Amino acid sequence: MTTAYVGRRRRGELVVTRRPEDAELTLDRSLDLVNHSPSGFDVGYRGSGPAQLACALLLDYYYDEQVAREQYIAFRNQVVSQLECDGAAACWHLPGEEIDAAMATLTDDIVALADGGRPSPSLPENWRTVSRPDRRVFQRADRDHYIVLGDGSDEWLVVLCSQGDRAYPAPLAHRTVAEEADVERVIRELAEESNNLIEPPEGRR
Repeated sequence: MTTAYVGRRRRGELVVTRRPEDAELTLDRSLDLVNHSPSGFDVGYRGSGPAQLACALLLDYYYDEQVAREQYIAFRNQVVSQLECDGAAACWHLPGEEIDAAMATLTDDIVALADGGRPSPSLPENWRTVSRPDRRVFQRADRDHYIVLGDGSDEWLVVLCSQGDRAYPAPLAHRTVAEEADVERVIRELAEESNNLIEPPEGRR
């Protein structure tokens, strides 16, 4: 019998079970890899709860941390955000064949973890430099935070943002910097601001 995952609501919380074993997915293993939503899983939008579930599903199905790290954001965007589970009697069913089919098509949105990005000597060790053809992007390895550097006419716009619950991205802070200013210092400041940010539990609000 092939592997499949079923999700349903139990007292408002999303519970995910792997069949045929009827084994319930827990947060623990995926939280050791990425910490988006310690309050639980969710589906139906591009946010923290679905990101945590996407990581947990890939970890459980492939049992490969690198695959989960590199692909969970794209898998969330393409698959988990489309699952629906509204109402006490509602549930969704995700066969392993659909996971394999979706993963075969994923080429974008690879997160900057492990081989997905490069460490930078000028940034804290939990940040990575991401290769993008049109702009400079930096990504935090343990939270869904990004720093994006935009080139204006005579100044730089440096934005710290988060994936957010329902919007992408959700700005957390920004700086406008003159072209001749030390933009690297501003990037470091925003990285430290993210690291020092006291955040509420990330989940569906």
